Amino acid sequence: MNDASGLNATPAFSHRVLGPNSDESIIAALRAELKSAASQNRPVVVGAARHSMGGQSLARNGAAITFAAPKCEPDRAAGVYRVQAGTRWHEAIQVMDPLGHSPAVMQSNSDFGIASTFSVGAHGWAVPYGPFGSTVRSIRLMLADGSIMSCSRSENAELFSMAMGGYGLVGIVLDLDIDVVPNTFMRPSYERMSADALSERFVRRLSDPAVKMMYGRLNVARADFFTEALLVSYRVDPTPAGGLPPVARHGALTGLTRSVYRSQIGSESAKRARWLAETQGAPRLGSGVTTRNTLLNEPVANLGASPAARTDILHEYFVPPARFNAFLAACREIIPKAKAEFLNVTLRSVAQDDMSVLSYATTDRIAAVMSFSQVMTAEGEADMLLMTEALIERVATLGGAYYLPYRLHARVDQFHRVYAGAARFTQRKRHYDPGLLFRNALWDNYLAA
Repeated sequence: MNDASGLNATPAFSHRVLGPNSDESIIAALRAELKSAASQNRPVVVGAARHSMGGQSLARNGAAITFAAPKCEPDRAAGVYRVQAGTRWHEAIQVMDPLGHSPAVMQSNSDFGIASTFSVGAHGWAVPYGPFGSTVRSIRLMLADGSIMSCSRSENAELFSMAMGGYGLVGIVLDLDIDVVPNTFMRPSYERMSADALSERFVRRLSDPAVKMMYGRLNVARADFFTEALLVSYRVDPTPAGGLPPVARHGALTGLTRSVYRSQIGSESAKRARWLAETQGAPRLGSGVTTRNTLLNEPVANLGASPAARTDILHEYFVPPARFNAFLAACREIIPKAKAEFLNVTLRSVAQDDMSVLSYATTDRIAAVMSFSQVMTAEGEADMLLMTEALIERVATLGGAYYLPYRLHARVDQFHRVYAGAARFTQRKRHYDPGLLFRNALWDNYLAA
């Protein structure tokens, strides 16, 4: 098996896909898998899309389980939806959209499993919210012994806080009750500014209750690297008499995005052209008004496939707004020296998260999601490792954090400096899973010792 990077081919003892079956049959199958793996002292890993990049959803010679059982049931009176672990976001949106609902928070692409979003502590670009887990009411969690626990902020709260952003290391999420908000028309506004002015404007827009979704971008062409910024804010637009159109599976600029995005590899002129397309072309091409669900329903495929012998590598850093300009200075110093092609950075808001034991947002943060194109060679790996280590070091000194689902290039000491709850997480994981049945590369590299 492998992950999204294509750089982590890992032998598995078994791989079972749990398709659309009854809850009872899925639970029985999971218990049988856990019992068999425990008797052979094999690790168990559970996943859906497996879009992580460092083996967080892989275990050497382990029993792999993939959920592929979509199920999404609304409780309209309570304003929540119960989703089964294998449900992808686009499948949930198809159920919510005709009922006038939209996920309160989800990842920026709709291909991923909803339980996986919870397990990696992912966030979105709706404001003002923390990670997706902040909108989860409760979960059902299967422990290593096959028992099932209902977990929430008031019931088995410790397990809830460990499962949120816990990478499947304390149990298997069976289903989740999640918050929704009304689906609405959304209208964007575009603000272009110097990069050093962005953090102040970013915080100001967060205080505007009319702003419901927001993201930022920075230019990535080397001649003007991280000197200019774009801030896009979405506000609710009146619903026309005819009502909202059905959700689409792509945005209005998908074709332009895909073609221009890939042309940036090895081309500074293409990077400049993309910046012009985003800062001047998009605002002029139309109103940009669309439904909230359509904005959220973008598949990863819209960014196109990597060229042969290359792979896309993601980084993400979470920076206190007051230190954001120092972060920009660090990026200007470190990233241009690397050989990897820097394709994009998207900036989002993440509100403080006091629930997850492995929280990356111990205060309000600006999240910088970065995309690189790397050659799949030993030289490419060494180059990426050195750059990542340097960026993490600078972010740590700024009181920030890095995101865990990507390449395992942080040093062990960096991991423990950034994730102060790691020691507690490890101790309590051993309490709930004394046989260490749930293990993956994240555990092996940073927590096992």
